[in-house]
Amino acid sequence: MCGRFAIIDEVSKIAELFSIDDILAGYHSSYNIPPGVNVPAIVKNEGRRSLATFRWGLIPSWAKDPKIGYRMINARSETIQEKASFRGPFKTRRCIIPASGFFEWEKKEGKKEPVYIYMSDREPFGLAGIYEKWISPAGEEIYSCSIITVGANELIMPIHDRMPVIIEKNSADLWLSTESSIERDVAPLMKPFPPERMAFHHVSRAVNSPKNNSPECIEPVG
Repeated sequence: MCGRFAIIDEVSKIAELFSIDDILAGYHSSYNIPPGVNVPAIVKNEGRRSLATFRWGLIPSWAKDPKIGYRMINARSETIQEKASFRGPFKTRRCIIPASGFFEWEKKEGKKEPVYIYMSDREPFGLAGIYEKWISPAGEEIYSCSIITVGANELIMPIHDRMPVIIEKNSADLWLSTESSIERDVAPLMKPFPPERMAFHHVSRAVNSPKNNSPECIEPVG
C-alpha cells in the first residue's frame, strides 16, 4: 500500500525531468500528502505531455458517492485488469504522479514506526497511476487517480510487503501512450524498482497526522 507521499521538488524540475510540454496546473511543495487531496499528475494527449492535478483516490464513473475514492487510493498491479473500477482507466487513462519520496509504517515491538523512502540520489521520480472522470448529479466534473502498487523489493520488504510502481523517465512514453500494447509494453513496467537505487530512514511520528506538513515529516530520527 502507498498511503502517503511527498513532493518537494520544484515544478520546473519535474517539467524538465519528464519533458512536460504544458503545465495546466502547478502545485505547492508538500511533505505529507494524504488521500483525498489534489496531487500533480502527468498525462499525454495528442502527443503532448501535460502536468495536471487529480484528486488522490479514484472515483469510478458509475459511483453514486465520491467518498468511495478514499477506498481506491491504490490499485494492485496483479488484479488491475480484473477490477471493474480500474480496468477501463488502466487501458486508456494512465498517468505518472511525480514524487520526491513516499512513506510506509514498519511494525516494531507492537508499534508502527514511519519510514521515508526515496531514490538514493535524492532525485524526484514518477509513480505509476491511472485516472478517471466522475460527473456529479449537479454536473460537477472531478478527475481522480489511484497509485498502482506491486510486491515490495528486497529493501522495502522488511518494512512493508507492497510498494508503488515506479516509472523511469525513459519508460514514460510507453506508460502514458494509449497506443502502447498492454501485454508487450505496459505490463512489464509494473515490477519492483531496483533496491540498490533506493534508500530510506525513519522519521518523526508527526507524519502520522495529515495536519502536519513541514520538513520535520521527512527528517531522519533515531
